[in-house]
Amino acid sequence: MLTTLLAQTAALPLAFTIGISGTGASHHPVEIDHDAPVITRDDIVIHAPLHKIWKIQTDVEAWPAWQPEVIEATKRTPGPLRAGSVFRWSVHGLADIDSTVRQVVPQRRIAWGGPAQGITAVHVWTFTQRKDGVHVHTEESWAGAPVNADTPALQQALDASLDTWLHRLKAKAEDRA
Repeated sequence: MLTTLLAQTAALPLAFTIGISGTGASHHPVEIDHDAPVITRDDIVIHAPLHKIWKIQTDVEAWPAWQPEVIEATKRTPGPLRAGSVFRWSVHGLADIDSTVRQVVPQRRIAWGGPAQGITAVHVWTFTQRKDGVHVHTEESWAGAPVNADTPALQQALDASLDTWLHRLKAKAEDRA
C-alpha cells in the first residue's frame, strides 16, 4: 500500500504547492493551516537582486525552464500575478492543475494553495532584503484524507519538494549567464 501511495504521489510535492479558490484580503495575511498534519518550513539566502528573484518566482509560464518537474504552465488571467489570478499547470503525474493566487504583496509576499486529489494545500512565500542577500522563506501545509493515510511519506515528500524548489530558485536567480 505504501509503495502504491508513494508512486501515486510522486509528483505531489510541486503539484500541491499551488492553487486555491478565492482571493485573499490584502489587510490580513494568508497563512498556512497551522493544524494540518503536514507542515514544512524552509529558508534560503539568495545573492541576487530582489526584483530578479521575484520575477523568476512569479513568472509562472517560465517555471518549466528551471523546474524540470513542471511540464507546462499557462496563465489564464492576463497580467502580473495578483489575488484572484488563475493559471493551469502540469507536473509529472498530475495534469491540468488550476491554481488561484490568494495574496500578493509585490516583492515581499505571495500565497496560494488549494484542493487537489483530496489534499488541501496552503503555500506562503516571503522575500526579505538583507545585507547578506535576499532571505526567502516558504511554508506550506497539507491536510486531507491522503495526508491522514500516510502522513510520514507525504511529510517527507513536501520537505524534499520545498528544499528542491528553493535551491532551484537560488540557482536560477544567481545564474550570471
